[in-house]
Amino acid sequence: MNYKASPKRYSNMKYRRCGKSGVDLPLISLGLWHNFGGKQLTSEAKKMLFYSFDSGITHFDLANNYGPPAGSAEANFGKILSKEFKRYRDELIISSKAGYDMWEGPYGEWGSKKYIIASCDQSLKRMGLDYVDIFYSHRFDPNTPLDETADALELIYRSGKALYIGISSYSSKKTIEMFNILKKRNIKIFIHQPSYSLINRWFEKDLDKNLIKLGIGTIAFSPLAQGMLSDKYLKGIPKASRASDPKSALDKSFITKRNIKIISDLNQIAKKRGQTLSQMALAWVLNNKAVTTALIGASSVKQIKENIESLNNLNFSKSELKEINKKAKDGNINKWARSSSY
Repeated sequence: MNYKASPKRYSNMKYRRCGKSGVDLPLISLGLWHNFGGKQLTSEAKKMLFYSFDSGITHFDLANNYGPPAGSAEANFGKILSKEFKRYRDELIISSKAGYDMWEGPYGEWGSKKYIIASCDQSLKRMGLDYVDIFYSHRFDPNTPLDETADALELIYRSGKALYIGISSYSSKKTIEMFNILKKRNIKIFIHQPSYSLINRWFEKDLDKNLIKLGIGTIAFSPLAQGMLSDKYLKGIPKASRASDPKSALDKSFITKRNIKIISDLNQIAKKRGQTLSQMALAWVLNNKAVTTALIGASSVKQIKENIESLNNLNFSKSELKEINKKAKDGNINKWARSSSY
């Protein structure tokens, strides 16, 4: 395909400054966790990438283990970068991460210098890049000194393999510790990537406030609770859904009667606002002053279009927020809670 980006790609997207940096990020970013892996990209996956960029989405978020199989999302994205996106590289924010299980043996996951450096090099090779814009420690490692993980991030930053450093699913306490370690080395944490949604609200305990104080941006992942905050699960688990797929990351045990009731109640509020549930869920996450951008996943161009349209109504009245807070209880769905428990 001889792709040429839309000349109107920056006409409608909204952007927000990332912490105390010089970089603006689109309010909606695209994650390549699922639906971009395999031997090659599907035609729909390509359409999603092109539609996203044509709509002003400049940030594409990856990790070493994205696929499936692990590594294939980066390899496939690299093919798009080498051809269709090549001329637009300087308009893109591309991120990758290391922390989860990637290869066999004792050096294939967590936060050691050995693993993180090797993983970063592998990610760059798969994508055909000299550098990524953001490189993350994907999760806190309780069995590796934080100084060592910081050593790895520093080496990646100093060598020019990443322009900015991020962390993901770190607790408020460990975020502050890492911030102080890197600050002494004259390196700033650019961004934090926590899970955050209407039914996963751990972020609000104190992390959001501390990120604002520290000048760190936030990219909220799973803002739609892996699809739960949509009209798919209002009546239970449909056959063609993530929760019905045993290989999916969405655990069907999360679809409880209590959570269905919460989702249904929130859907009624969204209707009053003239939005779909997913649109309101994204607008609500972006209403938190700490949040720079909401990271969506998608399986179709239609979903991306619907999600971007959430930006047409980002304002909430006091009464709406009060009603939402009454209904939006934590659904005990945070599968990344262990990482942020230290």
